[in-house]
Amino acid sequence: MLEKTITSPRGTVHYWIARHRDPQAICLVFTHGLTANHLMFDHQVSYFRKHYTVISWDLPLHGASRPYVDFSFHHAAADLDAILHQENIPTTVLIGQSLGGYACQQYALDFPEKVLAFVGVDTSPFGLSYYSPTDRFWVRQVEWMSRCYPHDKLVTAIAKGATHSKRGFDNMMTMLAPYGKAELCRIMGIAYASFLRENRDTAFYFPVLLTLGEYDKTGKVPQYNWAWAAKTGYPLKIIPAAGHNANVDNPVVFNAMVGDFLDGLT
Repeated sequence: MLEKTITSPRGTVHYWIARHRDPQAICLVFTHGLTANHLMFDHQVSYFRKHYTVISWDLPLHGASRPYVDFSFHHAAADLDAILHQENIPTTVLIGQSLGGYACQQYALDFPEKVLAFVGVDTSPFGLSYYSPTDRFWVRQVEWMSRCYPHDKLVTAIAKGATHSKRGFDNMMTMLAPYGKAELCRIMGIAYASFLRENRDTAFYFPVLLTLGEYDKTGKVPQYNWAWAAKTGYPLKIIPAAGHNANVDNPVVFNAMVGDFLDGLT
């Protein structure tokens, strides 16, 4: 993977690309979740680069893409579009885990003609009807509640809560390591506030696959996914022996499911 950057007045965003030898190969863009980074998709990059051009990136505010000012999902979508423009990639398949799924959906809203398909990985839908006033209330409490924990306990709780396997836990702990407590809590506060502000009703006209870890217990993510699938008709596939970071906990099954979905696009 070749590391590259794009820069805006908001900050410098880092991404990694492996180009397939076929210039017509479909491009897959992998977008990680909250407080993680591009390392979340190592098992997917090594698997899918054999048949696709693959890009993974550190979302603004995360990993190498910090410092960053004026975060929003709209700005994240603009940054991703700048990456694709720089690489002369006209269309892409978006694969987003958790918060990364929000960024993917925003990109699809802002640049619908450039999206071939979307794979949601333990993410949640854009759409006002899914979230009750109580849901929105608790999302607003995440930052200050997180500040109540000692840093080591907070990091361990995040990693344990997001994963079901030792592989997943170790991966999440590695991704959390660069953040101090104040920065970690602030990232969570900014990201969730952006979601509450930018969430709106959507309608996508490209193929969508939803995936959910069998043991995902992050908030109401499972309930949101079942409601999302029921309302839209999108297929929802359960990843066995996996938690919220399902693609890391069980990459073999996840990769196979996504591979079958991608085969159906051609």
